[in-house]
Amino acid sequence: MAATPAGPGEIAASLWRNRALIGLLAKRDALGRYKGSVLGLLWSFFNPLLMLTVYTFVFSGIFKARWTSESTSTSQYALVLFAGLIVFALFAECLTRAPSLIVGNVNFVKKVAFPLEILPWVSFGAAAFHLLVSLGVWLLVYVLLFGLPPVTAFLLPVMLIPIALLTMGLSWFLAALGVFVRDVAQIVGVITSALIFLSPIFYPLEALPENLRAYVFLNPLTLAVVQMREVLIWGRLPDWTAYATYLMVAVVFAAFGFAFFQKTRKGFADVL
Repeated sequence: MAATPAGPGEIAASLWRNRALIGLLAKRDALGRYKGSVLGLLWSFFNPLLMLTVYTFVFSGIFKARWTSESTSTSQYALVLFAGLIVFALFAECLTRAPSLIVGNVNFVKKVAFPLEILPWVSFGAAAFHLLVSLGVWLLVYVLLFGLPPVTAFLLPVMLIPIALLTMGLSWFLAALGVFVRDVAQIVGVITSALIFLSPIFYPLEALPENLRAYVFLNPLTLAVVQMREVLIWGRLPDWTAYATYLMVAVVFAAFGFAFFQKTRKGFADVL
């Protein structure tokens, strides 16, 4: 039996080779969530709009919360909070689904010719679709309240590259591990629930004691959330040194996760 390609170059090669299939399956995944509902795909728009409305009412109307002491806008808090949640939602959705990607698609495992490595891409594609919709809702509300976002917002796709690679690497790793260790799904669920509070989503990084800030950056979401807000809201250029380091770490994680998946996939059929 020929060895399954597991090198970093195969990640891009597989993505390009199976791009049409990934797009088809991701579209089916995204649309399938609303199958049978009256509003259908419109729910993907109304859900984030409803959540942003609730956040604005609770934090701005009730708690009168402000992101910084210098801020004079209570509505800004909800938008800053929601921007962080958009990144978290992408990461959390992919990770919570990853352990069951192979276990839940046994029919694909039995098909020798099916490229199993694309299943995390399918999950990521569906999550990315919801990220774009949520981002559109955020942009609409921001424009209505504050006008056009800063020009640095055009850097947002660049800022999302590291978290996307990191998410994919962890997804490949967890998808393979979930076949052999079924408890992984429960463990990942607990970890992602904790990460929402361990990430600077509901609070600014400056609110933490200075001696703890370095440890918060061990959280894979921290830099992604901070840099997203820098370019999207505050109009500041990111720390490019930190970004380059984060990108290199993300590439290593993606390569490791993919290699682990490819090396262990020959045992999937025996376990399932």
